[in-house]
Amino acid sequence: MRLSRAAALGSAFFVTTALALTGASAAASAQLPLATGYVALGDSYSSGVGAGSYDSGSGSCKRSTKAYPALWAAAHSPSSFSFTACSGARTGDVVSGQLGPLNSTTGLVSITIGGNDAGFADTMTTCALQGESACLARVAEARKYIGTTLPGRLDTVYNAIAAKAPAAQVVVLGYPRFYKLNGGCAAGLSEKSRAAINAAADDINGVTAKRAADHGFAFADVNSTFSGHELCSGSPWLHSVTYPVDESYHPTATGQSRGYLPVFGSAA
Repeated sequence: MRLSRAAALGSAFFVTTALALTGASAAASAQLPLATGYVALGDSYSSGVGAGSYDSGSGSCKRSTKAYPALWAAAHSPSSFSFTACSGARTGDVVSGQLGPLNSTTGLVSITIGGNDAGFADTMTTCALQGESACLARVAEARKYIGTTLPGRLDTVYNAIAAKAPAAQVVVLGYPRFYKLNGGCAAGLSEKSRAAINAAADDINGVTAKRAADHGFAFADVNSTFSGHELCSGSPWLHSVTYPVDESYHPTATGQSRGYLPVFGSAA
């Protein structure tokens, strides 16, 4: 079928315009730096407390070569890898001290944060030492903070990440439930205390997932991999009360490699 002269001229115009725009886009893209670096932010669940094999240069931050960020970087060889996650970090610590490596060439960011803001360590100490009534009251206090104050703190962190690394895929990882209820623990916390602690973990994951989604970030739920490997399960990937004390209630090396790493790898 032959085109009319007008139709032919119109087609030529649209083709020429499309090629011009495509060429302009390609030229613009060619001028942008390739975003391929990886930066790992966050608290002790990202630094790898509990996994051992700590980098001596990381000091009290206790960054482990067996933590999921280090394992992923070793397997995928990103163009650069900056590991700034630190034991004990809160949202404010991430903003003030961990974002230095982020820039326009950062292609991937991972983070766990919020547990210390909500009083994770104090809550578990209270529950371990002061009995059920004190435990339930402290967990209720933590859950109130998670529902009212933590969302704004997370927004501040996520906004700062997006501003410094606009091209990055950001993966926010959650925390596992600590206990298998009606499991094999004959001593220790009451079942009611364990259920309350699990509920608080669900709360922080729910808030984190919502705030991450609202910022266009991916949320990685580790309960799928930790299921059947909680405390009282008979095959835990979390430490119970242990020495050093700061490793209590943190993932073991297996928890990092088989609990966190696969979920992060899928999201990344």
